[in-house]
Amino acid sequence: MPIALPNAIEPDATAEERHRSFVLQYVQPALAGLIDGSVSTLAPIFAAAFATHSNGATFLVGLAASVGAGISMGFTEALSDDGQVTGRGSPVIRGAVCGVATALGGLGHTLPYAIPDAWPNAFLLATGLAIAVVVLELLIISGIRTRYMATPFWRASLQVVIGGILVLLAGVLIGSA
Repeated sequence: MPIALPNAIEPDATAEERHRSFVLQYVQPALAGLIDGSVSTLAPIFAAAFATHSNGATFLVGLAASVGAGISMGFTEALSDDGQVTGRGSPVIRGAVCGVATALGGLGHTLPYAIPDAWPNAFLLATGLAIAVVVLELLIISGIRTRYMATPFWRASLQVVIGGILVLLAGVLIGSA
């Protein structure tokens, strides 16, 4: 007799049930993490960038914000429910998926600030690249929402872009004060 793992996707489930379990256990936590990591880290990263005009300082703030947000979101997802009532699967797996996705979402637009300050126009180059990465991140998030959450691409894009712009503006305005 095979051993049944708690909260695992059952091998004898229908294709629809397996898809639903996959979305609940992996896609939704990853999507929540990507959205949080990509959007919530915009304010501290761009505030640091515009306050200091230092790529090194901005990189450290972005790294701290991304890793901190990843840890926070990982614990939040893991502790939000044990999966027994909701059927969302293992809290450890969901927490790990969400935490890693959150950190990656923030690290994407942090990495351009690893460009050394000694380079000519380093700050402008890093900021331009970071903005391009943010646009790419938001398009990826919109694509995932379209593919797995049945949200029309234009609506998904509009929703994440509005959120992203608001947070980005908050960071730029606070950093420029």
